This record gives sequence, structure tokens and C-alpha cells, in this order.
Amino acid sequence: MRPIAQASHPAGTPLPADVYQSPRPVVLRGFVNHWPAVTECLTAEAAARYLEPFWCDRPLTVYVGDKYIRGRFFYNEGFTGFNFRSGTATLRQVLEKLDDPQRGDTNHSIYVGSTPVDQWLKGFRELNDVELPASDALASFWLGNRTNISAHFDFPDNLACVVAGTRQFTLFPPEQLENLYVGPIDRTPSGQAISLVDFDNPDYRRFPKFAKAMQAAQIATLKPGDALFIPSMWWHQVRSLDAFNLLVNYWWCASPTWMGAPSAALKHALLALRDLPEHQRKVWQNLFNYYVFDAREDNFEHIPKPGRGILDPLDKENAQSIRTDLFNRFKG
Repeated sequence: MRPIAQASHPAGTPLPADVYQSPRPVVLRGFVNHWPAVTECLTAEAAARYLEPFWCDRPLTVYVGDKYIRGRFFYNEGFTGFNFRSGTATLRQVLEKLDDPQRGDTNHSIYVGSTPVDQWLKGFRELNDVELPASDALASFWLGNRTNISAHFDFPDNLACVVAGTRQFTLFPPEQLENLYVGPIDRTPSGQAISLVDFDNPDYRRFPKFAKAMQAAQIATLKPGDALFIPSMWWHQVRSLDAFNLLVNYWWCASPTWMGAPSAALKHALLALRDLPEHQRKVWQNLFNYYVFDAREDNFEHIPKPGRGILDPLDKENAQSIRTDLFNRFKG
């Protein structure tokens, strides 16, 4: 595996354009070293003291797995459910478990997934934040012990900032989809479809093309204060290597929110197109290429501009027109 490219930018500076416009991942060593949380949250006990003043007294969703899962939150053997349990707890309760080596480290895998910082840790970002290219970026925190989160992708761009513990990221470019043996898209452990390959013990007889994915893989190990830019749609598998780990990440999209989620279009295509006869699918594939994937302005220049409607470049108004039409069709 190749190391992920690194860039050098001073801590406390805005995220530079050469990073957030990069089509490939970038490691930023020490980029959030100036955060008080990085110096204060060295242990779970210390993190409890530092984070308590920010806590908004809202319950956390906590995932807990028995020792045998080895931190890999996944499906159960029959794919009828999952190999972990979920419940709620306060921040202090979670940190107390993580501070107890008999429970937090050796007996259970404990994982708090994406939790919005602004709603759970009020005021945290006044002291611990990054200037990003998007004012509406979502900041979330992730908390746990030694966990192994299966490879998945996110649509937004992602800046992952390590606050405590050591994390290893293994990344794959989007075109490795078919080599990662991705599981169901409608029932997932935490919202995103995941690779079914156990990276710690890959079964190459069952997943032979995974060897090709590994040839394209990029890897980086991040310490507290380090950050990693993960471009939209890049697959990433994340290992938390220490008994206590805390990460803050930011998600943002280059496209406006009124465009909607591409995943919704994918599900609609599964509903409306996938099971059509093959010759009809090919016709629709050509239509999608013409109107969507290979759309060019000269495709529509024969239509007088006032009459192009939604074939014109999208704005908020015609996006709403499309959304209303779809809503009415589904409602019927």
C-alpha cells in the first residue's frame, strides 16, 4: 500500500485550497495541534474533565460489541442483523467505561459514531475549530476504544481531525467499488454501505478481486493533532488503535443542498430501471448519458432558451420544480 500524500500547512490556518480542491486524499501533520482538546484529552479521564463544561446533557447513541467482534462492528453471521447492540448513555458514562481497562479495553468494543458537535458540545468549536471553504459544514465527534470500521464512502468532502489516540486510515479511490465487495445498501450498520471484506483477515477465495483493491490502496497513521482530507466518494476503512480515541470531523458539499442527495437518485433508479428488460435498460442508459452524465450545452441548443425548462443549468427554482413533480408522482 502506498502512503497517503502529505502537505505541510501551519496549525491554526484555514484549510488551504490546494487541499480541499484535491481529487486525492491529503494528510496534514499537526494541523490541529493548537486545539486545547488535543493537549487536554490525553486519557478518557482527562477528556471527561475537559469536555464536561461543553456537555449539553443529551444522551449519546452508543454501540457495544462483545470481545469476539475484535472491534469490527458488522453484520451477524446470517446477515439478519448486526453483531453489536445499541443503547444510550451520557458522555460521562461512556468515558468512565473507556477509562476502566477491564471493561473499556479488554471486554467490550465501544463506539460512539457521528454525533453533531454543536448540538452535544456547545461552545467546543469556539476553542477547537477549523476554517473551511463551506460555512455550513457539519462538525461531528467520534469516540471509542479499539474499533475497526469497515470501508465505506461518504458523498461530502471530509476533514478528519484526530484529537486523542492513534488512527490508521486505509483509502481506496472510487473506481475500486467492484473490488471491495460492498454489502447491502438498504440495511447497513451505520447508514452507509460497507465492504464485506475483513481487512484483518481477508478471504481471497471468497473475495479474489480484493487483491486488486489493495494494489490501489493508500494508507496513513494519524496521531493526535493530525488531520486527513478525504475527497468525496473515496472509500475509507478506519482503525482506532488505542484504548481511548476521539476524533472530530467536518463534512461539506461543493454542491448546494437544494440539489439533493445522489443516493436518492440511485435508489429511485433501482426501483424504476434495474429490472426492466435488457433492451429497455440500454435505451435508458443512453438517455441518462445524454441528459445527465455526458450532458453538454450543445445537446439542447436547438431548443429556444425560454423553453428549456429543467434542461437549463439547475438553480434553486427549477430544482424545486423537479422536486415538486417527483413528490406528486410518488404520492400518486
